[in-house]
Amino acid sequence: MMTSRKKGLMSEINVTPFVDVMLVLLIIFMVTAPMMTHGVKVETPETTHEKMDVDAKALIVSIDANRQVFINQYQLDASEVRERLPAILDVRQTREVFLKADKSLPYGLVMDVMAQIRDAGIEKIGMVTEPSPVREEPKR
Repeated sequence: MMTSRKKGLMSEINVTPFVDVMLVLLIIFMVTAPMMTHGVKVETPETTHEKMDVDAKALIVSIDANRQVFINQYQLDASEVRERLPAILDVRQTREVFLKADKSLPYGLVMDVMAQIRDAGIEKIGMVTEPSPVREEPKR
């Protein structure tokens, strides 16, 4: 009697190359992610307060030395802040904005942008400053 025995197909998947590719991609993203964060160059005033923790997802309205207004890294006209903020905040589901203004700007310009933020319905506005360097008292 002849018995014919059929060999079944091997249905195992070799995942080793897949894991290797995923680890390489993970390393690439870990190295390049810090390089992708861009900000607006603003020299903020120095104060003698303690450092406050700011959420990484916080909305920051910046005014640079050239009087250009940015919402995070996106530039817009100063007159557009009132119209654009409500739509951005609805997406982000936050009602808090941080204002970061260059120290060389006139007070009136900063107050104008702050008034536009308030007109957009924002109740909480945080002012971003830099901590001043610690001065050592002379020893007597």
